[in-house]
Amino acid sequence: MKTFTATPADIDKKWILIDAEGVVLGRLASIVANRLRGKHKPSFTPHMDMGDNVIIINADKVQMTGKKRDDKTYYWHTGHPGGIKSRTARQILEGAHPERVVEKAVQRMLPGGKLSRKQMANLRVYAGAEHPHEAQQPEVLDIKPLNPKNTRSA
Repeated sequence: MKTFTATPADIDKKWILIDAEGVVLGRLASIVANRLRGKHKPSFTPHMDMGDNVIIINADKVQMTGKKRDDKTYYWHTGHPGGIKSRTARQILEGAHPERVVEKAVQRMLPGGKLSRKQMANLRVYAGAEHPHEAQQPEVLDIKPLNPKNTRSA
């Protein structure tokens, strides 16, 4: 019995639509990261981009457990001396680009490297309920009933 290794001809990419309204951020990010890598497929090959294209809508309505909305801090550095800056998750979610919280959570669930950056290009996150990918006919993946802990009411 030989070990199966996928080739580019074996890859079958689908489009998946996920509604993030009321879903806990970390649980959403882990499910999306598995879909982007393709680990849900029996033909998973670690060095190939096997994953699906994922569309996340309502990213501004994602939930966090505990006091993470106020306590979780995102840092970045400007490159100048003393240039460390920070924002809380609440400030980002109430700001102009709330989808960045979901993007960063998914990015941090993927391993670092060239392949992960390519897989992140297959992720589309939108703050509202509208998205421009109707022509791709995405399948709806409802992650709320998969586990009762996936949802949280604010």
